Amino acid sequence: MPTLLLVRHGRSTANTAGVLAGWTPGVHLDDTGREQAAALGRRLAPVPVAALVVSPLERCQETAAGLSAVDGPSGPRPAPVTDERLGECKYGDWTGREIRALTKEPLWRTVQQHPSAAVFPGPEGEGLAQMQHRAVSAVREHDARVAAEHGEDAVWVAVSHGDVIKAVLADALGMHLDLFQRISADPCSVSVVRYAPLRPFVLRTNDTGGDLSSLAPPRRRRRAQRAVPTSDAVVGGGTGAA
Repeated sequence: MPTLLLVRHGRSTANTAGVLAGWTPGVHLDDTGREQAAALGRRLAPVPVAALVVSPLERCQETAAGLSAVDGPSGPRPAPVTDERLGECKYGDWTGREIRALTKEPLWRTVQQHPSAAVFPGPEGEGLAQMQHRAVSAVREHDARVAAEHGEDAVWVAVSHGDVIKAVLADALGMHLDLFQRISADPCSVSVVRYAPLRPFVLRTNDTGGDLSSLAPPRRRRRAQRAVPTSDAVVGGGTGAA
């Protein structure tokens, strides 16, 4: 079961302006966001990354470039693969509007309390449930590809957006989408998931600092030492990372 690192893009100019960017073109990282991406690249230096999958939006592409600027333990990072299914939720007519104005809209309460029913207005609007479906489908597909091409100990990175990452984590945690607002995904945070055959394991959420070297694959152990099936949770909690 590969290890997936879900990375939210660094702080953007829309974040600091208090605007819902959505799929608006030309939204870039601000100075802090570029520093966050560079710092995360350094944190990931000890971790071999087998694949890098990125939302097409500029703020995610720039974050991925920051991660790739620092070589991994075996040399340069892999070329990024763009997947539109990891793009931001399509907020329709809400796109480009100030957050403080949107809080007064009747739909805002639905987004907060019953997000699975929320569909954003306008011909380009998308439902949060639709967004979750396409994002989880993309993650599962890439995870299977990474396992087939690089082995079950591989580590890969998906660079996406806050609501997308929260929706993927809610699915991995077995939570209804209506509870996904309980999850946080800060700029340039790392959340970690492993998809085992029977269930996902969520290893970290919203990690914005500290050592990531424990995410590197462990040394191969003989099969005889693997007493617990990979899909089973260790009763009592286990030993953790080496």
